[in-house]
Amino acid sequence: MNWTLSWTEVLGFATGALCVWLVARQHIANWPIGIANNLFFIVLFAQAGLYADAGLQIVFIALAAYGWWSWTHGGGPGTAETLPVRHTTRTEWAWLAAAGAVATLGLTLLLARATDSTVPFWDAVTTVLSLAATYGQCRKLVESWWLWIAADLVYIPLYVHKGLHLTALLYIGFLGLCVAGLLGWRRTLTERTAPAAAAGVTA
Repeated sequence: MNWTLSWTEVLGFATGALCVWLVARQHIANWPIGIANNLFFIVLFAQAGLYADAGLQIVFIALAAYGWWSWTHGGGPGTAETLPVRHTTRTEWAWLAAAGAVATLGLTLLLARATDSTVPFWDAVTTVLSLAATYGQCRKLVESWWLWIAADLVYIPLYVHKGLHLTALLYIGFLGLCVAGLLGWRRTLTERTAPAAAAGVTA
């Protein structure tokens, strides 16, 4: 199997790994590092014919700007309160599932008919999962890590298939970091809610 490597892929690897590591630690610097990663991947994915993934990076940049603001202002205007980690509500799950199904179908049809993509469905699925996960990350929803894990499990063999071996290796690392992030955010949520639960018991 032919394995070629470019500086774009190397820089994408480095900035991507650093970004996820920072997200798992709830460090605000993940957002500018993530934007740099998106720029490298726009070039890399366009060259590989993964057009939905390339376009996705532009959306990621917009979401990163929103996430940066959300993390520093608590998600509400006129406040500097840090955004807390929380669970996804049933309503949020419902509209994420509905929007995800419609978007996956529409994007699959678009890629199949308007591009030369050889993997339109899988390109669409990973795109939609990544968007949903990024939104959850912007709002510090614990379950966003499960969406990233699902996306990574598809991304890894997809990138191997496309010959992006270093990127596939990066996503194996992402998978491990996502598990660590899930455990860390769960721990943060437990630590935040435990005092309130204890107060309720003693009241």
